[in-house]
Amino acid sequence: MESITSSGSTTVTPKYSRLRRRLVLVGLVLLAVVALVVVLVVRSLGGDGDGGDAAAPSVPGAQLPEVGDPAPVLASLAGGAPAPDPAALDAALSPLLAVPALGAAPAARIVDVATGEVLLDRSGDRPAVPASTAKLLTAVAALTALDPDDTLATTVVAGSVPGEVVLVGAGDPTLSTTVPSQTYPGAPTVADLAGQVRAALGGTPVTGVVVDNGMFSGPLTAPGWGPGDAPSSYAAPVTATAVDGARIAPGNPQRSGAPGTDAGRALAAALGVPAATVGLGEAPEGARVLGTVRSAPIGRLVEQMLAQSDNLLAEALARHVALARGLPATFDGVAQAVPAALEEAGFDVDGVLLADGSGLSAADRVPAALLARVLVAAAEGSTADLSAIVSGLAVAGYDGTLADRGDDDPATAPGAVRGKTGTLQGVHALAGTVVTADGRLLVYAFLADGVSTGAQPAEDALDEAAAALAACGCP
Repeated sequence: MESITSSGSTTVTPKYSRLRRRLVLVGLVLLAVVALVVVLVVRSLGGDGDGGDAAAPSVPGAQLPEVGDPAPVLASLAGGAPAPDPAALDAALSPLLAVPALGAAPAARIVDVATGEVLLDRSGDRPAVPASTAKLLTAVAALTALDPDDTLATTVVAGSVPGEVVLVGAGDPTLSTTVPSQTYPGAPTVADLAGQVRAALGGTPVTGVVVDNGMFSGPLTAPGWGPGDAPSSYAAPVTATAVDGARIAPGNPQRSGAPGTDAGRALAAALGVPAATVGLGEAPEGARVLGTVRSAPIGRLVEQMLAQSDNLLAEALARHVALARGLPATFDGVAQAVPAALEEAGFDVDGVLLADGSGLSAADRVPAALLARVLVAAAEGSTADLSAIVSGLAVAGYDGTLADRGDDDPATAPGAVRGKTGTLQGVHALAGTVVTADGRLLVYAFLADGVSTGAQPAEDALDEAAAALAACGCP
């Protein structure tokens, strides 16, 4: 889950035991073992399994075990499930949203997906600091302004002098130094890129690597970012070239202060020349392409961005939105492009003010009502190509930034609560989907941006509110 750091931003730390998740996994393994036993017994009693004539020897007294239907791992929707009564829902949720841990006036909006009816509203139209729930807006912009099936291409071209190669970044921070990536499934690898370069060069030795970050421009950090935010364990300077999400090493949460140079060094090492000169520069016009690797599709990158609350990936996607709309790939370009893309997709962006694409800026403002509308559109399918938003939401007690949150309530069905978390100094947010006890699909958005009691009580309060929503039939 996300928690507060001394800089006032977010990192991921454990909260609850993973015992429940392990029990689910153990149960699945036991079911698999039972199924295997059944198959072996059936084959021993009934033939070779291919419809052949060979008869298997009989086993006197053998009996097949009784195997029932497996219990569901995730909550499912019930056909014709009743919607909660707004008054009953208000009675159940209002006390939980009024606790001191959430500050004086948290914003909240709960909507029935099937009908679009607002079931509960608490200052939902007030522009609030969204923290990382702002990534939901970046997700909409990326999925509508870009083709979800498109990929980002990182290339290497010949340099201006013999022995020099140029790594040209295209805003794909998932490029991996390991095979496969430890963080981004489906990511391209430096090893693949280096193999293509070696083949293209034949026996020509590489003496230098130039890194071209020219696709992105402007300041490397956004207005509203703290002095300790980049680099940190959750963010880095935004450059067009990076490896492993700008981490200093695969699997290490600490990010680098020079992602582009690190990427150049990684390529040099993969080419077998770790001592080669590495520096920043520009690719020559019309240079020969020596190798190209492509990211996972945009839709998959959106899922990874949401589930992991990946700030650098969010900023990269937001800058591609800016480029698609003819704006510069800068924070200013993002501030214009993301709301414009949402408005073009049919969303009311009144009150929206963005300084970045990740929600790391304390200057961002987003109404809870807009987050709810985005989630409804993604969940019920009225806006094309937004399905990656729902599949990218973390599942409480299972994965992403909710892996160790919201999994201790026995009244809540596994997988009933999904959400996007958000945490800054004094700001705690949670927005996503929930399946009620009656099987009704709702969306919720909780934004508490006046918190003074600390991170843990606020996160506990948000988790309790989401769990109560899931457990509530509220007829």
